Amino acid sequence: MSLTNMLSLIRNENMKIYRRISTWVLLGILITFVTIFGVALKVNTPEGITMWTFIEESSGLTAIITLFTVIIAGGIVATEFTQGTIKLLLIRPVSRTKILLSKYLSTMFFALTTLMQLFVTAFLLGGLLFGFESFTDPYIAPESTVEKSMLGHVLSLYGLNFVDVVMMSTFAFMISTVFRSSSLSIGLAIFLMFAGTTAVMLLIGIGYEEWAKYLLFANTDLSQHINNRPLIEGTTMRFSISVLIVYFASFVGLSWVVFNKRDVAA
Repeated sequence: MSLTNMLSLIRNENMKIYRRISTWVLLGILITFVTIFGVALKVNTPEGITMWTFIEESSGLTAIITLFTVIIAGGIVATEFTQGTIKLLLIRPVSRTKILLSKYLSTMFFALTTLMQLFVTAFLLGGLLFGFESFTDPYIAPESTVEKSMLGHVLSLYGLNFVDVVMMSTFAFMISTVFRSSSLSIGLAIFLMFAGTTAVMLLIGIGYEEWAKYLLFANTDLSQHINNRPLIEGTTMRFSISVLIVYFASFVGLSWVVFNKRDVAA
């Protein structure tokens, strides 16, 4: 299949996503959260906050992006089965692998554009509330004298947070594909979003660090290694990335195997 046809599949999936009113409601909610956070920060801490500080603090709102993308990922495959439209997709002269890939790439595109929306909104609102005067300010990491660009610093921070978005969305996508249930995939992914780190801390507390370090949620926050404050002592950036690659490959591989082998009539 040509690149043009693949792009056509992705475009169709994006049309399905952005045609829904619920998608625009989610994007509106994100802007509302950023605005409320900015106003609250302005009112409660009027001094010492710069545009870059606000943008940096707003990176924590990527948890909302994770939630929204999980909702999209959890339904993008399952709803095709529940509504019976999957048969219309599979009768097209396109392989199942490419259909599944187009759905996954569309989910990741939604996540990326939403992350960009968060950054741009935080940038503009931060400038309006706290002034654009700090635009050229350098960034000096704690316990370091090396100056870096603030733009580079916040972009790297958003990028590291995006790793968690990708992993949780891929997990929800896998559950949606395997069990054909949007409610199960969304509910389970959201539950693990909030309970995963708690479970890791519980295992650490009872002395099972060696087991806990292999859990997904002990490694999704890569900023822990940038700040030299790993959740579990002895883990490194390379270790966490290796663990994430294994989980990612497992999620994608299982989705591919099940989607290609499943009898649509079942």
